Amino acid sequence: PLEIQFIFTANPEDYTNRGSIVTPLKDRIGSQILTHYPHSLSIAKKITEQESQVSKEKAANIHLPEIAKDLLEQVGFEARKSEYVDAKSGVSARMSITAFENLYSTAERRLLITQDEKTSIRMTDFLGIIPAINGKIELVYEGEQEGANEVSFHLISMSIKTLFPKYFPKIEKLEKPNEVGPYDEVLEWFFKDNELFFEDDLNEKEYCKTLDNLTGLSKIVKKHLPDLDKKDHYFMMEFILWGLESHQKLNKLRRLEGIYFKDSLGSFINRL
Repeated sequence: PLEIQFIFTANPEDYTNRGSIVTPLKDRIGSQILTHYPHSLSIAKKITEQESQVSKEKAANIHLPEIAKDLLEQVGFEARKSEYVDAKSGVSARMSITAFENLYSTAERRLLITQDEKTSIRMTDFLGIIPAINGKIELVYEGEQEGANEVSFHLISMSIKTLFPKYFPKIEKLEKPNEVGPYDEVLEWFFKDNELFFEDDLNEKEYCKTLDNLTGLSKIVKKHLPDLDKKDHYFMMEFILWGLESHQKLNKLRRLEGIYFKDSLGSFINRL
């Protein structure tokens, strides 16, 4: 088989960074090129890993759980069907590639600050892909009104919501009275006016300690994912918190130095 590369030019004002074939290029080629996005997460992951620029040293020092790869690709799938994103301009085919590199860079920055030898990707590291999302999608009017950052947060939240039932029991909006739910112990901990704070630059030891302090969280992971790689355990613990927040069971507050998880309803009742 022949491997052929076509190179064409266009004026700067005709370019978009959304992956579209612009009209001047169609004129030069004399043909219309039809492209499509990956139809599955597995294909999308292969393309991202092939095209991204991540050094061997960085990959060796930063563990990336498989679910984190799925979550990153799911953001692109959610963006392509979002009411806030312009369907005509679409989503850049390179969004997940840029986000992948940003995800590693966020963890690498933390390593440099904490001086830990190794680290693992965390859910909080996904805040580092927001600039990649903002720069690779076109928003419709409603999206502009919400704000680019809010739309990006929404896309990450929707991705978590989509993937969550693949790993853990479905989070019901309404539960039957006197019925014990799989997340009651965790929610009860927050209901007692407890808060969980994840500092952006938390070292590995303190990060694990913070999650271990939350009653019942590790138990859920061990029960539903008994064969899980030990390296992924704390990522999945944090993933549960983000899943509960995406289903509006917890509140997540972004602060300059990190993220808080809390139950505002429980806190309000306790102060009465």
